Amino acid sequence: MREEAERVQAALGAAEAVLQRLVDARLTVTEVLAGPPSVVTEPTGRTVAGSTVPRRETGMMATILAPDYQRILSVLASEAGREGMRCQQLALALGLEAVPAKVEGLRSKAKRLVERGWALQVRPGVFTAPTVPAV
Repeated sequence: MREEAERVQAALGAAEAVLQRLVDARLTVTEVLAGPPSVVTEPTGRTVAGSTVPRRETGMMATILAPDYQRILSVLASEAGREGMRCQQLALALGLEAVPAKVEGLRSKAKRLVERGWALQVRPGVFTAPTVPAV
């Protein structure tokens, strides 16, 4: 019986800790919602390493992208990238080692550029710049 009582007591303590975290979270959410509305500002055009890639709209210049993305677009827009490049070729053109970690990182960035309208995927795994220059 004592073992069972200790087990129940431990379960009760864990449940009370979870409940307290929920109460704290609810208070935090209530405070945030009751506060003044946040102000949304337009991008300043300044690039930040590791920043998100915005959806491309008419008139947007590639200069709003982070430097890594600008370099990828410049290679894809070059003569070598006109027919499309695989990420391994892209890595070599950017002066990177064609090791799996670098290639997969480039693939992720290239796919993000495609999703946001900055680049095209002409075939699976083959990327190029759009016909309308992004720069």
